[in-house]
Amino acid sequence: MTIITNLRGTPIPNLMLKMAPPVMISLFAQSIYNVVDSYFVTKYALKALTALSIIYPVQLLMIAIATGTGTGINILIAHLDGSQAVHRQETVVKSGLFLGLLNYFAFACIGLLLIKPYYQLSSSSTTVQSLGRTYAFIILIGSVSLFIEAVVTKMLQAKGQMRWPMIAQICGNLINILLNPLLIFGRLGFPKLGIAGSALATITGQLAALLIVTSHLHHYYVLNGQISRKVCVAIYHQGSASILLQSLYTVYIVGLNLILKQFTGLAINVLGIYYKLQAFFFIPLEGLQQAILSIISFSFGTKQLIRIKETVRLALLIACSVTIIGALAFICFPRQLLGIYSSDLELRQIGVHAFRVIGSSFIPAGISMMLVIYFQATNQLQKSIWVSLTRELFLLVPIAWLLQFWGLAYFWYTFPITEILTTILAGLLYLKKNRRLYIVDRRFKKR
Repeated sequence: MTIITNLRGTPIPNLMLKMAPPVMISLFAQSIYNVVDSYFVTKYALKALTALSIIYPVQLLMIAIATGTGTGINILIAHLDGSQAVHRQETVVKSGLFLGLLNYFAFACIGLLLIKPYYQLSSSSTTVQSLGRTYAFIILIGSVSLFIEAVVTKMLQAKGQMRWPMIAQICGNLINILLNPLLIFGRLGFPKLGIAGSALATITGQLAALLIVTSHLHHYYVLNGQISRKVCVAIYHQGSASILLQSLYTVYIVGLNLILKQFTGLAINVLGIYYKLQAFFFIPLEGLQQAILSIISFSFGTKQLIRIKETVRLALLIACSVTIIGALAFICFPRQLLGIYSSDLELRQIGVHAFRVIGSSFIPAGISMMLVIYFQATNQLQKSIWVSLTRELFLLVPIAWLLQFWGLAYFWYTFPITEILTTILAGLLYLKKNRRLYIVDRRFKKR
């Protein structure tokens, strides 16, 4: 692969090696927390794990809105850097912080109103409903740190600063992990709070991460800009594909949980365990996404088309390599993965087959993840949105609904069927509309 450089850049592989690992480490710390959190909650009560599995899509929705808004900020700042309009970034930063607070108030108010009927719809167990409402109330009230930290992190990452967001995530998750057993079981003099202790540990860790990233924001921006309605609209416009993509996770997971509810509550637990564990194997891809988002956005702003092409090719190569490893892990070692959480024989019986089938979907999923980010970074938002809608809305739940009539064993084939069809669509959109990026204007060949 030819390495193309420009006056203000470095080789693409070097950029990826510099920018992706800190994000990967941050995500790895988050995944460790998810596993440890679920482990202690399971030891407290198996129904508590069901309560967490049901609230998981709501937490994903919160993260989607927070990080999607941050992604819009990231893209705008990178474009302004590329076009050398640095002076306009202060307004983007000020408007982005305002949107973080706005997102928090809107989500907390709506969430507190709907959480009770949501649990009543998702589970017939009054114990699960009670545990879930307790956990959700604390998470919603304390989520201000999540929303602000996400946008500040994206601001720092837009400047290529990956170290402090990484440190913030590691520290936040370590605090979370340490507090979990203390607050859940009441050890070392702490009160025994059960599932409420898990929620308090979570928001405490998020607050610690927020304090770390905000303390370094002033190194990159002078916060004397203005809150601009036009900029707020632009932020949401640029981040709309990311918000939609991640928000649809909530829609389809809720839909899948409602379908699985008809079989057994253990099937919901299997799906919840899968999403906790698959994060480990998608960490490199998510870190890679953050890196190529900034690289492609900057290259798009400077019209360095060869660098865009090289970035996409390298990202796809890495994505395929990583997902092959993930697929092999789920196909070859499903019992060991399930054993992290539970020794229940029925759960393992359901989960072994499920993990092997779902594992086969990893490779096409990795390819479509890279292409969606490419569409976002090059202002092809409609393509990104259509791919996301096709996967989460038009395919996953409808296919799952059809396959349920053949039984639970066939339900799990929803994932490979969906990922293959989605990747075909993304690939066709990429090849059909983006060949012009490979015909580079002579004016930019020497940059």
